[in-house]
Amino acid sequence: MAQSKRTPKTRRREAARRSALGTVLAGCPVHELRTKLRAAGMRPTPQRVALGWLLFGKGDRHLTAEKLLEEAQASRVPISLATIYNSLHQFTEVGLLREIAIDGSKTYFDTNVSDHHHFLVEDSHMLIDIPQVSVDLLQLPEPPDGKKIAAVDVVVRLRNV
Repeated sequence: MAQSKRTPKTRRREAARRSALGTVLAGCPVHELRTKLRAAGMRPTPQRVALGWLLFGKGDRHLTAEKLLEEAQASRVPISLATIYNSLHQFTEVGLLREIAIDGSKTYFDTNVSDHHHFLVEDSHMLIDIPQVSVDLLQLPEPPDGKKIAAVDVVVRLRNV
């Protein structure tokens, strides 16, 4: 089987077609999600795209893996809890999510990766963002030798009165 030669003119036409397609897809949320995954160094597999759509399609939010599984099932996305955990940890590793562990027993994943803190409403287990500027962290302890503070996460617990 002979391989066809692509002339410079053919390559320019193909590049123009790809560019035009990119322009058409620029407003497409799924295309933008795939681009976001690629920019983070992740392959946009169908499962990652489906989870990304559920995670990032509704603005900034805090989710557990179990809540994401419920949303996936409601959207008829065939996926296991183990795959959801693996994907959430992969998204966290590349900086698309922020992991928030509460008491070592409950882990939330935050789509807002900016520096900020949280209120935890204890009876509903709901997290609410606190803007970074609202918490005074002037009296931090000195870290041990050879260590530096990488981040400070504050969780303020709330109860109904």
